[in-house]
Amino acid sequence: MKEGLQPGTTAEFTVVVTEDMLPRFEGEVVHPVMSTVSMIYYMEWAGRQVILPYLEEDEEGSGFAVDIRHVGPAVVGQTVTFRAVCQEVTKKRVVCEVTADTARNRVGVGTFTQAIFNKHEIRRRFEALQAEIGAENK
Repeated sequence: MKEGLQPGTTAEFTVVVTEDMLPRFEGEVVHPVMSTVSMIYYMEWAGRQVILPYLEEDEEGSGFAVDIRHVGPAVVGQTVTFRAVCQEVTKKRVVCEVTADTARNRVGVGTFTQAIFNKHEIRRRFEALQAEIGAENK
């Protein structure tokens, strides 16, 4: 990682809740509010924005762990602010506190941990796994 990433480094953006963010199973909307899946997607995106400026050319980050609570609703048309604040940086991990808030209430809170690795090595591992799976399916 490049120098400068430290506890307190923050990324923040807003998203307006749309119909496609509602929880659906088998095509049926369960609740008319932002789904947990959508909320976690944007929390991960906020955490990724924290690390992007600090990745070396040969590095990549990947989701390693999420510990999230969906604590309040956000309805269609409401603006949600997603924020990630770096809490801990090690050679192989970056932990961020992530939050989602509307002007009226907190929507979600938790932590998102990213693993940092050599992107060429991980690509080789993925390719080897893909070759193994391909050979098993023949």
